[in-house]
Amino acid sequence: MTSKRPELRVISGIDAMRGVGATEPKGFWADAWSRVLGRTGAIIALGWIGVIAFLAIFAPLLASGHPLVLTDTATGTRSWPLFDNLSASDLLLVIGAVVGVPWVSFPLRIARSTRLAALLIAGLQAGLTVVASVGVAEWFGSPARDLALRQASREAWFAWAASGGVALLFALAAMFVSPFASRAARLVQVLIVAALCVVCLSQRWTPALVDVDRYSELEASGAATAIYTLVPWSPTQGRTSLNLVPPGTRLADKLPAFEGTVPGERRFVMGTDNVGRDALSQMLHACRLSISIGIVSTGLAVLIGVSVGALMGYFGGKVDLIFFRVVEIFMAIPVLFLLIVAAGVLPRNTYVMMAIIGCVTWTGAARFTRAEFLKLRSQDFVQSARAAGLPLRSILFRHMLPNGVTPVLVDSSFAVAAAITFEATLSFLGLGPEGQPSWGQLLASATGATGLFNWWLAIFPGLAIFLTVLSYNVLGEALRDAIDPKLRKAAQ
Repeated sequence: MTSKRPELRVISGIDAMRGVGATEPKGFWADAWSRVLGRTGAIIALGWIGVIAFLAIFAPLLASGHPLVLTDTATGTRSWPLFDNLSASDLLLVIGAVVGVPWVSFPLRIARSTRLAALLIAGLQAGLTVVASVGVAEWFGSPARDLALRQASREAWFAWAASGGVALLFALAAMFVSPFASRAARLVQVLIVAALCVVCLSQRWTPALVDVDRYSELEASGAATAIYTLVPWSPTQGRTSLNLVPPGTRLADKLPAFEGTVPGERRFVMGTDNVGRDALSQMLHACRLSISIGIVSTGLAVLIGVSVGALMGYFGGKVDLIFFRVVEIFMAIPVLFLLIVAAGVLPRNTYVMMAIIGCVTWTGAARFTRAEFLKLRSQDFVQSARAAGLPLRSILFRHMLPNGVTPVLVDSSFAVAAAITFEATLSFLGLGPEGQPSWGQLLASATGATGLFNWWLAIFPGLAIFLTVLSYNVLGEALRDAIDPKLRKAAQ
């Protein structure tokens, strides 16, 4: 058999000068991304990170003790407890994932980079709106407030007014950073996000207090029938009689009262922890804590580090000298010990942990940005921008930063892995965020007060931490090799 050779096309010199037959060159990031996807390890790492991100977004829909549909056998009425008990952040995350993936993936007239930037700005706007609204609700509902304020916070109009005011404030801020050039497009974007936030927050302003175990009791007594999601247990649902149950155990094996009923046949696929909570449900919900702490804290660190590093590299001299002393001071701070001390003094919640990690680990981004800006400040395009009288903000962040942000992005991948490790370590020590499932907290349950080793509480969360941290490190190395011409040449 003879192999078919590709057909050769003869062109003249004039056609060659016109570009006939020439392939369109790839952009810098397109070429770097194609080189990353050419590595098998990077593809596997991206796949694992994608799985963790999917579980982080849809965990409340995949693992919950609230039934999808609950039917009263006496009256035939139906209710949807799972949807009724979703928080505002759960609803917004699901909406963002369902709308955001097609928005970025499908071919549209708008550049994909612009669409991705718009999605990131929308996510930041929605996240800040939810956090600020929750803070307002807790402040007005605190027992330290006057009785009139607490009663007003329980009214239906207060939820709409408070969430609407907070959403409007962050919508105005998002108008200035939106990637769209048209004011109309910016206005439409921020108003859509603000409207979604107000609707979700007003409907979930007061959290529902429901005993999750009552659904199983209603089913066992025949008073109701229920349809559950894939994992019919909530991460906080537990009984002391179900502590340290091995994987695969039925509910009826530990609670004989449920023998012969539908709830009694449900199994604990990954067993339970030392207080009787399902390990698989906690594993799924812990994905959100790890991903959120890694991404948010790294984003805060990059924001601080890039701003400080840009000033250091652009001005040099005394400004560089003073700021570099500040960088050295923060480099000397032991992050883990600082987090341990903060856990004993400050409130133990996710936001405090994000803020501490982000405000201490920005030195790497600052040093990389400084080095790039020291090289770029003498380039012709920077001198032209100065001669044209452009403001400093435009020179630094619109002209110089896109040409010097590459090492920072590579370092960010390693920073996310480090932040996940910090969170898992604190949770393992019992100093993590209170009331939230964590891989480190599950890992600490492997050897409880009895001193016995429970293998399922060590293998599953330990493997999740190992694979997640390894995936971010492998992705960072692949991206570093793809954008560094010296490493690329050595590999060839």
